[in-house]
Formats: sequence, C-alpha cells, structure tokens
Amino acid sequence: MSINYNSELKRFTIETKNTRYVLDIVKGKYPIHIYYGQKNDSIELKYKPFLYSFAPYFDEEDQAFSPDTYPSEFPCFGSGDFRETSIKIKNKNGDSVCFFEYDGNRIFKGRINLPGLPFASADDNTETLELQLIDTVTNCKAKIYYTVFPEEDVISRYVIIENHSGRDAVIEKCMSLCLDIPRCDFDMISLYGGHAQERNYQRNPLMHGIQSVYSRRGASSAHFNPFIAICDKDANEIKGEVYGFNFVFSGNFLDEVEVDQQSTTRVQIGLGSENFSWLLHDGESFTSPEAVMTYSADGINKMSRNFHSFIRNHILPPEPFDKRPVVLNTWEACFFDIDESEMMRFARAAAECGTDMLVMDDGWFGARNDDSAGLGDWYENKNKFKDGLAAFVAKVKANGIKFGIWVEPEMVNPNSDLYRAHPDWCLQVKGRTSLLSRHQLVLDMGNPEVIEYLKDIFSKTFNGVKLDYFKWDMNRHMSEVGSPYLPPERQGEAAYRYMLGVYELLDFFKKRFPNTMIETCSGGGGRYDLGMMKYGTMIWTSDNTFPKARTKIQYSSLLAYPASTMSCHVSNPENVCSSPAELKFRYEVALGGALGYEMHLPNASKEISDTVKQQIINYREYEDVILRGDYYSLYNPFECDISAYYYTDANHDKILLSVIEVHGMRERKYKISVSVADPNAKYYDKISGKTYTGRELIYGFDYRTHDADPYSQMWYFVKQ
Repeated sequence: MSINYNSELKRFTIETKNTRYVLDIVKGKYPIHIYYGQKNDSIELKYKPFLYSFAPYFDEEDQAFSPDTYPSEFPCFGSGDFRETSIKIKNKNGDSVCFFEYDGNRIFKGRINLPGLPFASADDNTETLELQLIDTVTNCKAKIYYTVFPEEDVISRYVIIENHSGRDAVIEKCMSLCLDIPRCDFDMISLYGGHAQERNYQRNPLMHGIQSVYSRRGASSAHFNPFIAICDKDANEIKGEVYGFNFVFSGNFLDEVEVDQQSTTRVQIGLGSENFSWLLHDGESFTSPEAVMTYSADGINKMSRNFHSFIRNHILPPEPFDKRPVVLNTWEACFFDIDESEMMRFARAAAECGTDMLVMDDGWFGARNDDSAGLGDWYENKNKFKDGLAAFVAKVKANGIKFGIWVEPEMVNPNSDLYRAHPDWCLQVKGRTSLLSRHQLVLDMGNPEVIEYLKDIFSKTFNGVKLDYFKWDMNRHMSEVGSPYLPPERQGEAAYRYMLGVYELLDFFKKRFPNTMIETCSGGGGRYDLGMMKYGTMIWTSDNTFPKARTKIQYSSLLAYPASTMSCHVSNPENVCSSPAELKFRYEVALGGALGYEMHLPNASKEISDTVKQQIINYREYEDVILRGDYYSLYNPFECDISAYYYTDANHDKILLSVIEVHGMRERKYKISVSVADPNAKYYDKISGKTYTGRELIYGFDYRTHDADPYSQMWYFVKQ
C-alpha cells in the first residue's frame, strides 16, 4: 500500500517510489502536516508546539497549540490562523468564519472522478486517502483527497465541500493544495511573460510575506504559468531539494507562497478568491480542480522528469495516430488569404516534402477575410470552397496526407450572424460597455444554450468531412465578466462556469470526432496548462517562432511539461531565409519538441524543399526519444550563452544531445557531460560519424561557442 494509517498514532503516511508524506490527527481533531520529502527513517516525525505572543489557542489545549502556528493541512479563514487560508465560506449568520476538524477517513484503490473537470487518470498503482472533516458549528463538511501516483513521485490534492447547514452558503475562497514546510531558505522558480514571450524563467529568494503568481484573465494566461517550484538556494539541475507544484485547470488561479513569523513556508495552489465565489444550496457540493506536487532530492532535472512522466502517463490523451504527424500550417504563410486553389498548392507541396498533414488556419468560414468579422459563424465560405469542405478535404487527402482545420469556438465578432441573433450570449455586465480585443467578444460558455449551439453547428458543418486534427484557438481574455444567464447571486461563478463549458465542449469534440487530434492554442502559449493537456495532444507553444526566443520559451516549458506537449515549428513564412545554415538552426531548435512547419512551401526553392524533406527523414529517427524519452538539461539559456540538453530512452541506448547558442559572436567554453551513458559501452554518433566511450561522455568534453551566428550542434549517440 502507498497509504498507511496508524490508528494508535493517528498518523497517515503516504509513500511514492522515492518520497514520503506524513500527516497526523493531533488531539483527535486537528489535521497537522508533519513531513514531505525523501524517505529517511532518521528524521524525527513529530510536531512540537511553540508559544508565540498574540497567537490564539484553544482553551482546553496547550497554550502553545495555536492555529496561527501549527502546520495545517487545511487552514480555515477567521479561526485563529492569520496566514493565508485554504477555505473561506460565508455562512447563514453572514460571517465567513469556518473551522474544520477531523471526522473520519477512508483509503481506497484508484481515485474519484471530478465531475466536469480534467483530472489525472488512475492506473493499477493509484491510491487515494479521503480525509473527512466537519465544521461542527455550520455543519458544512470537507473531504480532502490525496491521490498518489507512486511511480512518478506525484501526489495530487483536491477538495469537496458539502453544505449540510440547512441554509445557503457561499464559498468565497477555495484552494486545492496546502503544504507547510518548516524552513524558508528557498528560492522560488516561476514562469512569467506575455503574448509571444511566454514562460520566461525567473528565480528569486523567498522573503517574509507573500509571493504569488496568478491569473485574473479568465485563462491560465501567458503572463504567469500555474507551475511553480521552491528549491534550495544552491539547487541546480542535478543537486538540491526541489518541490514542484501545478494546477490541473485552465482558468483563473492563484499560486501563493508565504513565509511567516516562524520562518515556515506555506505553499497553496487553487482558485483563490478574487475572481471566484460559489453559491451552495443546502445539500449541494462543490468539487475543486486538482492540484499536483512532486519532490526531488536530486535537483531540478529530477523534478521535471517526475512531472513529465506523470503528464505522459496520467494527463495526456492517447495518441490518435501510430506516429505523431509532422504538420504544415498555413497561418504565417497565408494569414486569411486562403481558398481551395491555394490550399491545394499547399497540399501538393506538403506531400512532396514528406509532411504528414496540412492544417488550414483561420479564414475558411463565414465572412472571414480578416479578424473583424465572421467569428462565430462556423459554416464554410462557399466563395472560397464552392463545392464545400467535404469535397475539398477529399481532394487534399488524395495526395496521401492528413488534414486539419482551425477553430476558435469561445469567441465571437460583433460583425457576425451569431452575434446579431444572440447578443445576450456574450459575457457582459448590464449598463457597462463591453470592451473589444482583436475585434472579439467572449461567448458565455457557462450558458448551456451556447454550448448546445456550438455542438450543433460544428456537427453539421463537419458532418461527412474527414478531419484528422483541430487547432483550437482562444485569442482574448475576459473583461466585464458577467453572465446574462446567471442570477445576480451567482455572478461570481461566471468565470469558473465558463471553463466548465469549455471542458464540456472539448469533451464533446473528442467524442464526436474520436479519431482526430486536438492541438490547443491561445494566441500561442496563453493557455499552456494541465487542464488543456487533458484534451489536447499538444499545445502551440508560442506565436513567437524566432528560434533564439523559442529556445528560451522551450527551456522554461520543459521545466514542467514534457517535450511531447510542445508544438515546435520551423518557421520561414515567405522562404526569405534560404541559407542552409539558418534553416538548420531553426530545425535544430524545433527538435526540442513535436516538429512542424510554418512556411510557404509551394513557393519554396528546390533547395529549401529538399532540405525540409531531409529534415523530416532525420526527425523520424529521433522522434521517439524526443517525445517519449527522459529529458536532462545541462545549461539554462536565461543564465548563460547556450541552451544544452539531451533526451534519452529508458535504457540509455539512444541519446540526442543538442547545444543551441542563444548569444552569437561571443567565445565561451562549456563542459558538456552525458551522465547517463553506460561507462562500459561505446557510442556511435550518427551525425558526425565519430565513436565515443561511455566514460568519455560521462567525463564530458569542452564545447566552445562560435563566432558564427546563428549556430547549433547536435549529436545522436547510439549504443554499440
């Protein structure tokens, strides 16, 4: 069993392959966190209360035992814990004080499903602890779930709140995960950015007070990613303690880290309170999204690999094809200027170069000739496709390639048939002007009528169309967040219900079009999160396809997410970069993830076409180790002139090593070491033709940067 309950000690012990998590029910009432870290039987596992002035205490208990100082598994608002709390519920008296104490438990194989939400799939090793709590004053109940994925060293947390008070209650704050760690000498790693500059790595020391990353935008956003980590100050890729956290949700979120008077660090992941409330009638329940955590005693790389394995094994949908298709996307080459004749040119060029799929981007539907009109009118534009989509797609597929199409179901242009018929189907606040962004308004995805309309029109439009792929986009954030569908007392639910509607529609797409692949997108990587990954095989990493910028974006993405989730295109829209060295550089950067192309192949020279064809042939040899192998980072491009990393299969028989120079024209020397090599074996580099011993690779070799710009180098070591 991964979960054990010692009834004498009132202690729960949760174990994964390499970690241990311990919590006690102290004095029969209070769920107290004791330990999370590596398995170590020499560590004393006991909470020792300490008296602090001004700390409220229970009169019947030790005065040193205070909610303001003990490491709580579920800290409650208004009950003596002055730190950030996990739960705040306005009750029938009008106040928001709550206090939950232990009321039982159960331990079971598998997990519970989270209705309407994405969640990690269980396997034969998955177990769950249900910790049952009750507020004896309001008679509200909380069930906290700890679901264990032992092989990946991951534990997830989520909570169900039940109202048995006899009156309405309003959840005003709900956090899915809380972890108190009895030290604060950590750095915090987080990923910040914006459109076309997603997921910039930053690492800062923790300080007393609160540090947070968050989204108020209605999407997880490019501005802060839900992933964070805290680590030893001297932790690096291969050494030091690292705790990683993430959220299986795609909307507003709050990750908060607080250092208190005791120099204890409290980490919380959840919905927060600023853009969320939920009305619970008597007898109703609310289920929070799932949060996940992992621990590494062996540096940042191990934390990343834990998450990578967990996401591949428990989050991502099954691959719909035997081989992940190499796509040719039309957007950067054509923008809205598409029709059947032009797309057929792309189809023929794609087939000749060996790409597997043509993806037709924006511009195929309604009165869609630019971004000011037509969004929401999901029927083919007969001026562009006179015989309809089904006939057109059949012609494309006659070239021996697959076909994909772009959709943006969540948005609408005011200049559209849909908006003219249903202006009340948008998020809006009565009496206030609805601001536009990219000429768009946001549909109220929490309104069941909107979801049913979208299901119906996509079913009709794509009926008989042999599609293989959807690129699902979302190109603005929410302002004036109100729902005409909801009554006044439920307006605080609008943003959360929106995401439930999005998930319902994504689930419909997967069931209605079962043999298709979904790539999600939000102006690039603006919704790069575990919630989207549950439905989409991969995510468009960024609209920024400049390779040096992409190198940094891809490094940060790989901190938390596996390479198989990153859609990485060789971009050369008008084929202006005809230099073989430039195309090589762009390609070797794109090999950080799932390969695709964003270029005008029909207008390409023979040299470019031949280069693309050979690149794809080479990629097919590396593909499995990139998409399914283990990732090791050697150098962080935010901290030095290069990004260096390798992928390897489980047995370390194949190792793909890459060095990307992000600052050209500066000479530096770096030691490149492949620590996973077998010291007793020989490795043949299929790129250079040289042979190395395993000991040579482990010891490493000197790499000097070049005065050529751009420059990259790869090695593909195959064990002999």
